[in-house]
Amino acid sequence: MKNEIELNGYLVRFLSIVQGLDAARLFPEVSKLTKTEFRILREILVEQQKGGHIISSELARRVGVTRSAISQIVSKLEERDVLVRSDAPDDKKIAYVEFSPKAYDLFNKECARVNTIMEKVVNEVGERKMETWLAECDEIIETVRRVNTETQTTL
Repeated sequence: MKNEIELNGYLVRFLSIVQGLDAARLFPEVSKLTKTEFRILREILVEQQKGGHIISSELARRVGVTRSAISQIVSKLEERDVLVRSDAPDDKKIAYVEFSPKAYDLFNKECARVNTIMEKVVNEVGERKMETWLAECDEIIETVRRVNTETQTTL
């Protein structure tokens, strides 16, 4: 078993990587969208491309934030004429969150900018290395979540 110093070293490196990725600032302040807003728009678009609709609670689940946070973000994006809420035809208690016409242009510009960056990164690092790294990150994240949950239930 690793000693405490070694374990803390792993934690420090892990957190440093997370901070480093965040500091890369794919979504700088000059961007018109925050990371969370971009993810929300992406989830809405994915659902619309399938021919479906999405509600706030499902957005919250997919993006990993509270329903209250989603409500505030959606309201802010409505004020900016990026999103609209529309009542479900068969249930007035349900409101779908959808793109406004302005949102498509904004989202496409952000995608083009970020895709240009990611294309250069993949070209420099290599597709195989990128795929391997992402798979390993997914495995580590899932393991951290599982172990954290297990530890919380045993404490």
